Amino acid sequence: MSTALVPTELPLVIWSTEDLGALRWAHQRLEHPSFAARLSDAIGGPLDKVAGLLPLRWQRRLQRGVENMLLRMLDGVTSSMERLPPHPAHDAMHRVLVMGTGAAGGFFGPAAVLAELPVTTALMLRSIADIAHSEGEDLSHPAARLACIEVFALGGRSHEDDAAETGYYGLRLALALHLSHVTSYGIGTRVPGMIRFAQAVAARFGVVIADKAALQAVPVVGAATGALLNLLFLRHFQDVARGHFILRRLERSHGMEVVRREYERLSEEEARQARPFSHMEGW
Repeated sequence: MSTALVPTELPLVIWSTEDLGALRWAHQRLEHPSFAARLSDAIGGPLDKVAGLLPLRWQRRLQRGVENMLLRMLDGVTSSMERLPPHPAHDAMHRVLVMGTGAAGGFFGPAAVLAELPVTTALMLRSIADIAHSEGEDLSHPAARLACIEVFALGGRSHEDDAAETGYYGLRLALALHLSHVTSYGIGTRVPGMIRFAQAVAARFGVVIADKAALQAVPVVGAATGALLNLLFLRHFQDVARGHFILRRLERSHGMEVVRREYERLSEEEARQARPFSHMEGW
């Protein structure tokens, strides 16, 4: 195993090439998590033409339902993994399951979209918890369970976030501001800040759900297309979850501040490469 020295103001850290490679992989997925871009590639064009097809009353129902759904599902999808040793995540199995729910939704048409989404979301959260467990998370701990829920917000980042330079750690910090009492009180709607946390996650996740639901509401969408949409939906959040829990694993090994500094260095490196060369200022 080769190693690399990463310059930092903190005590010198020796990174393995495996850890640095994992960090770079996570950075790419977490800083560019555009589900809309994946959908646009799948349909061969931008989403603008279909985004307005979802009735406003459906959008409101989706948004109201997401907040309650996230809190209600949290304990059930993680409790069966609490005492199991870490194992490889069952990504493929969960993809098959969500393709099945997507096919059913596509077959029965727009009327089935609202009924299918809670089932798909529950399967997604189960897959996210599975990935967390495979990366060494202790799902009996409230912080680990909440990290599973955070994935829905992290996967719902938008171009507005990019414009505001709201990176991965900035969003994590914003979500954490609601949760100072969680470790002491556990998880539940009576925990101080939990409702606001759910609302913050739902606001971002709801945008992604609306994009997906708008496409599923198109009358010509059939079972095969519904299955494909759900596959893209799950793979998007599986990638975000893997990146999120890789970073949390590295933080447990090296310390959060060390990992954050290196993550930000990668962001700065990426920004320099994207910026055109200036004879006056350099890169």
